Amino acid sequence: MSMNGNNPPKGLGASSSPFGNTGMVPPSMPGNPGFSQAQLSAGFQAQYQLSQAQALAQAQSKAQAHAQLQAHLQAQGLSLNQVQNAGIGNLGSASPSMSTPGSASAKRILQKPPMRPPGVPVMNTMSPLRTMELTPAAHRKKQKLPDKHLQDRVAAILPESALYTQLLEFEARVDNALARKKVDIQESLKNPPCVQKTLRIYVFNTFANQVKTIPQKPNAEPPTWTLKIIGRILEDGVDPDQPGFVHKTNPLYPKFSSFFKRVTISLDQRLYPDNHIIIWEHARSPTPNEGFEVKRKGDKEFTVNIRLEMNYVPEKFKLSSALREVLGIEVDTRPRIIAAIWHYVKARKLQNPNDPSFFNCDAQLLKVFGEEKVKFTMVPQKISQHLSPPLPIHLEHKIKLSGNSPVGTACYDVLVDVPFPIQRELSALLSNAEKSKEIEACDEAICGAIRKIHEHRRRRAFFLGFSQSPVEFTNALIESQSLDVKMVAGEGSRSTEKERRSDFFNQPWVEDAVIRYLNRKPAAGSDVPGST
Repeated sequence: MSMNGNNPPKGLGASSSPFGNTGMVPPSMPGNPGFSQAQLSAGFQAQYQLSQAQALAQAQSKAQAHAQLQAHLQAQGLSLNQVQNAGIGNLGSASPSMSTPGSASAKRILQKPPMRPPGVPVMNTMSPLRTMELTPAAHRKKQKLPDKHLQDRVAAILPESALYTQLLEFEARVDNALARKKVDIQESLKNPPCVQKTLRIYVFNTFANQVKTIPQKPNAEPPTWTLKIIGRILEDGVDPDQPGFVHKTNPLYPKFSSFFKRVTISLDQRLYPDNHIIIWEHARSPTPNEGFEVKRKGDKEFTVNIRLEMNYVPEKFKLSSALREVLGIEVDTRPRIIAAIWHYVKARKLQNPNDPSFFNCDAQLLKVFGEEKVKFTMVPQKISQHLSPPLPIHLEHKIKLSGNSPVGTACYDVLVDVPFPIQRELSALLSNAEKSKEIEACDEAICGAIRKIHEHRRRRAFFLGFSQSPVEFTNALIESQSLDVKMVAGEGSRSTEKERRSDFFNQPWVEDAVIRYLNRKPAAGSDVPGST
């Protein structure tokens, strides 16, 4: 017969349990249908063995309570068997307050708690769910010292160890200073300082299989030409390389294509009507290149237009004529332009004395802002109309298909911002792991020596204690080892001496522990009556 675990049996007979509501599980506790009344008492007796005197007293109390209950039922015209059969019938019925899987949406019906018949003796009115007394939390173990530190006991034995302690403190200060410097380097790498260098741009072309230079042969390859645009950073303004053989670049500097945002090459539309404009964009091809190369078929000379748009990081702007007249700057970044305006106002003492958040405009600033008084926070917004993208670089090159190859001797110098060369060395310093490995090896050797010192200190304390008081030391050692044996056997938390006394089982937690034990779910597959 299946049982509902949310409805405990409603037996009314008195039992040998020393708790209130004897013979049944309290309604406030979730009952377990797998245990019958006999099994509950049997499990209780198996856990706690009673003496002969206690068993006799328990039997007398049970007989007296049974006689009183039977007399009360006879007075009402009922028999004990009818009451027990009614209790068993209630066990077999499903609880209306439990929603079965097929009726998950059923409403919960409130049940009236079972009434105790008058005249039934109450052996103990204490609630079985009495709150346990709080016990103070166990003290946390002391934090283990690092392996590199010497204990105070060692320092007391070896006064010379004070020098080692001072060295540790000095090492800690050095490590903190290095950590701060590394953070500063990492911050500087995010916004690296730049220096202005000269980028020399070479534009030339080569040709092959031209009819004018080579006699025409059957099955010969068609004539072609190749346009090349390359460049390099000049070292101190000196360029020892020839224009057509610029292939070596300094690894400390960015590659040629990283200086440009967009490159547009326009060919003669009459000769190449299908694809006369070639566009390269840095956003689509972020991989840096040493240069640009365009190869086409053809045997006619013409002029190529090249447009180079610089890639400034951070972005630079061209100033209007009015703002350029005030600051004397042609192209610069927005923060530097705002800073230049602030220095201009400060140098000419144009700040408003009554309200320092405003400044007065002189004749030149009046042309820029159009107001006699401007608020500092409005400067970035008002100068936007005076800033525009820098003008691109326009170059022209004539494709020649005769003479010496390569053809072209023109070169163009452009000022560009190059990251400071030491930045690469700083990055290598941060990523260098060899020195850190060497330091870790030294730390491991120091830690090994410190462990040996601590081991020798423990041996010294052991033999010194034995030499000073052999008897007491031996007794303490035996007691300590016996405690260790109990801990290994799982009995370290139990105290046999305390469990021998009856006061141990009168503590507040015992009652709740027994209730929890008796209501434990039985093992799966057991033959307990009433289990599903």
